[in-house]
Amino acid sequence: MTDTQRSPGPFDLAGRTALVTGSSRGIGAALALALADAGATVVVHGRDAERAAAAAARIADGAGRQTFTETFDVTDAEQVDAGIGRIVETVGPLDILVNNAGLQRRAPITEFTDDDWNDLLATNVTSAFLLSRRVARDWIADTWRQPQRKIINIGSVQSRLGRAGIAPYSATKGAIAMLTRGLAADLAPHNIGVNALAPGYFATELTSALVADAEFSAWVAKRTPAGRWGELSDLAGPVVFLAAPASDFVQGQVLFVDGGMTAVV
Repeated sequence: MTDTQRSPGPFDLAGRTALVTGSSRGIGAALALALADAGATVVVHGRDAERAAAAAARIADGAGRQTFTETFDVTDAEQVDAGIGRIVETVGPLDILVNNAGLQRRAPITEFTDDDWNDLLATNVTSAFLLSRRVARDWIADTWRQPQRKIINIGSVQSRLGRAGIAPYSATKGAIAMLTRGLAADLAPHNIGVNALAPGYFATELTSALVADAEFSAWVAKRTPAGRWGELSDLAGPVVFLAAPASDFVQGQVLFVDGGMTAVV
């Protein structure tokens, strides 16, 4: 068998198209870059078109492949439908969906507002439901044989652990874990893989204030067996694994990338 005839490797994403929501910065941008490095054509998504375009340019530069952008409101079913339609028309059918879009709101539960609660639910949970439903409809309707398609939901250590001041956020990430399992039950018979990636405490631009807080950083180091904050590069291998043929018999799992935080008391 020649090189050109050899089957793709277990971590090869060449010829695959991936949408990563909320990927104009932070963890989402790192996930998009990892998929592009593994060979996927990536669609960068964000609410700000300029920021998304800048992130796509950086990813295209780093991975050496064409990268696309798309902007739509992930909490609005009509916009989700239209956005996915535009991607299919301009880039081609999707093979990988990473539901990464999310937000955080911190406050004691007695002071948490209805608006903040509803925003968290819409952005962190409803968006994953809407996007997964939309791509699943396309994928189930396909009648021709193809490699397994993948949905990867982004959870958190708060999918399993609670912490004061973020009870509503923890509730949304717990919901992501159960949505992942339910989607796997529905979609595995259609050769669609559904799993979740759950980061621990990662050093990003969005957590820079926490990283700079000496007391909080000391708590993270003490609470994490690995003794440090996560680096964005720590997520590259796990997301490629969940997106690639290597995980074709993995269904409904939550993969914690947290330096061991959820493994200990």
